[in-house]
Amino acid sequence: MNMIKALFRRELQSYFATPVAYVFIVIFLMLMGTFTFYLGGFYERGQADLRAFFNYHPWLYLFLVPAIAMRLWAEERKSGTVELLMTLPVTPLQAVLGKFLAAWAFAGIALLLTFPIWITVNYLGDPDNGAILAAYVGSFLMAGGFLAIGSCISAFTRNQVIAFVITVVVCFGFLLAGFPLVLDAFSGWAPQIIVDGIASLSFLTHFSDISRGVIDVRDLIYFALVIGTFLYANTIVLRWKQADL
Repeated sequence: MNMIKALFRRELQSYFATPVAYVFIVIFLMLMGTFTFYLGGFYERGQADLRAFFNYHPWLYLFLVPAIAMRLWAEERKSGTVELLMTLPVTPLQAVLGKFLAAWAFAGIALLLTFPIWITVNYLGDPDNGAILAAYVGSFLMAGGFLAIGSCISAFTRNQVIAFVITVVVCFGFLLAGFPLVLDAFSGWAPQIIVDGIASLSFLTHFSDISRGVIDVRDLIYFALVIGTFLYANTIVLRWKQADL
């Protein structure tokens, strides 16, 4: 745990050591405000809720979260510091967890800074704050899922652009897994159990359930499995790279 904490602090501090983190947070907040109040029709809806706010989270995360994840390992490999990291008394699992948790915490900080929108809806009306809190939890878990996927893909390449593009494509597949566009490609020949399994992989389906204020254990297990699976795959890739050193 001490090694994970050390890696966590090192990685999180590195985000704020350059203006990149601040630029990212400003862009994130500006886009959230724009999508909520203008495209989402926050005032026109006349309802005291944040559905107009949370509806755009998956699509903003689709591009913003891979931008965080792409540097996790691709930059380390390009600069050669991953070789130094792997020679230290740190296991691949500790390295993966330390870097992932720091990136997840950074995404969480950006999400927490949207609290003025929550204050605004409470000032204008009487919203269901329990449902809003549940939606924030779901949004944070979804960001963790995106980051885990991006971290795993970043470990495969030295090029951050390649890591970003592949992460966006894979995450886009997870978003659309429950849509007819994807399911129709399997329903004609695959057994129904496989079609249902693919549909259950949709980030949108599980996030939508939580954003309505219903925290189902199955949704929590889903995000935990996605994060755990891709972090485990990330660890395997690092062990493979470590064996080549």
